[in-house]
Amino acid sequence: MSPTSDSAPLIDGLLTKVDDNDPEETKEWHDSLDALIQEKGGPRARFILLSMLAEARKKNVTLPAQTTTPYVNTINVEDEPYFPGDEDIERTYRRWLRWNAAVMVTRAQRPGIGVGGHISSYASTATMYEVGLNHFFRGKDHPGGGDHVFFQGHSSPGNYARAFIEGRLTEDDLDGFRQEYSHPAATGGRGLPSYPHPRRMEDFWEYPTVSMGLGPSEAIYQAWFDRYLQGAGLKDTSQQHTWAFLGDGEMDEPESRGMLQLAASQQLDNLTFVVNCNLQRLDGPVRGNGKIVQELEASFKGAGWNVIKVMWGRGWDRLLAADKDHALEHLMMETLDGDYQTMKANDGAYVREHFFNKDPRTAALVKDWTDEEIWALQRGGNDYRKMYAAYKAAMEHKGQPTVILAQTVKGYLLGSHFAGRNGTHQMKKLKLDDLKGLRDRLHIPFTDEQLEADPYNPPYYKPADDDPALLYMLERRKQLGGFLPERRDVGNELELPGDKTYDVLKGGSGKREVASTMAFVQLLKELIKDKKIGRRFVPIVPDESRTFGLESLFPTKKIFNTLGQNYTPVDAEMMLSYRESTSGQVMHTGINEAGSASAFQVVGTSYATHGVPMVPVYIFYSMFGFQRTGDQFWAAGDQLARGFVIGATAGRTTLTGEGTQHMDGHSPLIAWTNDAFVSYDPCYAYEIRHIVRDALERWYGPDSGRDRNKMYYLTVYNEPMVQPAEPEGVDVEGILKGIHKIADAPAGDGPEVQLMASGVGVPWVLEAQRLLSEEWGVRASVWSVTSWSELRREALEVEQANFLHPEENRTPYLADKLAGAEGPFVATSDYDHAVPDLIRQWVPGDYHVLGADGFGFSDTRASARRHYLIDAESVTVKALQALVEQGKLDRSVLAKALERYDLENVNAGTSGGQGE
Repeated sequence: MSPTSDSAPLIDGLLTKVDDNDPEETKEWHDSLDALIQEKGGPRARFILLSMLAEARKKNVTLPAQTTTPYVNTINVEDEPYFPGDEDIERTYRRWLRWNAAVMVTRAQRPGIGVGGHISSYASTATMYEVGLNHFFRGKDHPGGGDHVFFQGHSSPGNYARAFIEGRLTEDDLDGFRQEYSHPAATGGRGLPSYPHPRRMEDFWEYPTVSMGLGPSEAIYQAWFDRYLQGAGLKDTSQQHTWAFLGDGEMDEPESRGMLQLAASQQLDNLTFVVNCNLQRLDGPVRGNGKIVQELEASFKGAGWNVIKVMWGRGWDRLLAADKDHALEHLMMETLDGDYQTMKANDGAYVREHFFNKDPRTAALVKDWTDEEIWALQRGGNDYRKMYAAYKAAMEHKGQPTVILAQTVKGYLLGSHFAGRNGTHQMKKLKLDDLKGLRDRLHIPFTDEQLEADPYNPPYYKPADDDPALLYMLERRKQLGGFLPERRDVGNELELPGDKTYDVLKGGSGKREVASTMAFVQLLKELIKDKKIGRRFVPIVPDESRTFGLESLFPTKKIFNTLGQNYTPVDAEMMLSYRESTSGQVMHTGINEAGSASAFQVVGTSYATHGVPMVPVYIFYSMFGFQRTGDQFWAAGDQLARGFVIGATAGRTTLTGEGTQHMDGHSPLIAWTNDAFVSYDPCYAYEIRHIVRDALERWYGPDSGRDRNKMYYLTVYNEPMVQPAEPEGVDVEGILKGIHKIADAPAGDGPEVQLMASGVGVPWVLEAQRLLSEEWGVRASVWSVTSWSELRREALEVEQANFLHPEENRTPYLADKLAGAEGPFVATSDYDHAVPDLIRQWVPGDYHVLGADGFGFSDTRASARRHYLIDAESVTVKALQALVEQGKLDRSVLAKALERYDLENVNAGTSGGQGE
């Protein structure tokens, strides 16, 4: 084993490898310190050293603050609280849970099924879960509202095992692990998802956590949102606590540590992270050559968190008490994580030789111990009382969030084939000898014959209904407010705004030019004013509020901050001053799209987690949405979130001048892949008003039979245009389903063509309609396609229905809508060709698509659109080409059109206004 000082040049920010140019002087100082400790004791020496550091700082001799502590438990033995439970009884049913979790995964690997699972993660975290479930985690029936518990994804077998003992799941249900469709179809039992997936188990799981890194981020924003609800007066959340169970390997994900500062700056003492430091990730050690606990301690302390380390079980207490010269403490600190892992994959003799015998003083501490006694020494996270002390301290700590770094063993109690092994994460079953060994260690009353009868299907253990341990277990959950995990959706309906609120976008803009982004914000402001539902809207903005026209909310609705505003803003005398408040309505997340997506997720699921329906409105530069945080939107879909996701300043050519990194030409494609999203690309304000109203009625209006658990993605633009008034008898159904006609073909005898566009492209095809009519004698009808993806989704559903039930012979909405339309179809948009291509197979005629493929660039709108050949003139030429191919126009027309419109000249484009 290599000492840390030999492998790392920095400890606590102090250089450990600096050449000493005066060793004699250094020795004198060391001797002086030794004499001080010997004569006055450690506390006096500490005081002197601290005072010397203070004096050095006065003289501009500065040192970094200490960010780590010794590799021992933070809570001293004498400070540990009284344990109020019956540890023997709790150990009894903890053994039942360990057994059933391992058996469930083993049975899932039986012949003919072979879906397996993960055994070792829950084995290392069972103690941490059970301390919480027996003494701390409050259920939804608790008077305080219940806690939010983010269970670690790979440890789900333990949650299922507990639900089985509690009577919430049956043996048949457990046998449906990882067989979500096949098992119910075969037996009628439930199919259990592999990990925490609310979408797949709506009454059970509340938080999807297995996409590692997203759980920590969401947990921080859940705790923050609880304070938001409290400040808004919508719910008393003062007794609710957020717990997040995480892995030490998971903490390498950027989202895991990237938002720690928010929790600290907002003083979220209603938040506790519990990091299971079993020192292993999926393939091997997390920090084989280092110490992940020390690294995490420094990260969290530096971010402003309270840190509690739980390193060693109670068996180590007497050794540490006898360690008068701190040799054991020093050895604990110097031992590398890779060596700690190796020790737990061996035995007591190995630990004696390769750990204690490294120093004569530590060897002397265990000279009278047997190898078995040494092997029985536990890691702190596997010690029930140590974890209880840590949880209690976390709950009592005020002013900071807390992280508990608990050292454990992956595969704990599963036997030598599992514990500490690099491959333990992939081990999906227990062999017969492993089963027998586990049975003996857990004292499960099964005979060899019972286990040998069918090793692929070892029996579950279920106690008698009157077993004292079972009754104790159920009573603990009753006292704490009910079972966990549990998800509840009581189906709240809200009193929604009437016509007047939405009419703000009905009359058009007159001669004034208004971008669709501003039109949406105008409607949002009206909704926020509504006396019944207004306070339930939560604007979420990752900076750039002024770009989106939201700054007028600052002085009136204010920005939420748990600390209020303790400074005078620079624009205090201005009408639109920047104002923060403990009751603010806007969640301003800073330049942080990942944090904003987490905020959206917790606000959008408040109807279930809190029973308080809220409407998140996450508005952002569209390029930095799905492309940047698509995994979080996927998790939001898994969690059945509801809300508006607004991709503002959308399009590949519309955000004039910004350039490659800002130009979004594909977000509707990514949104299409997420089935939890309804995606729209509206052009006009009146389209937006119907889409927004539809969303609110779907979520919180009378039950219409539609799936309420959808998010609405709207791409809106920053290009001003005259907004027309809503036509009389507008096709609302078409707007919502994805397509409606906005202009009939002019009267006459010329050939016909159908022009289709979405979003900011609609004015281009209207101009193309004029050009075709006035210059080429072609009559064009114009269609506004509000949602390419919804048209495709409905058509696919119809095709599947016809596949399974051919006698029904249904027709997709799009095909029905376009039936009888004359001539070829030409489509354009400010997106890739692939976006309009989504509907190709259901267009009843020749279909030609224009698109803005590739990277964006900085230029004027007109030049960029001409470069991509998506503008009015390009549509015109494409329509003429389509008619030529059908033999309805002479081919000479094409050459004339190309010459007239000069399509290869980017400076000849006219589609698009100037400025932002």
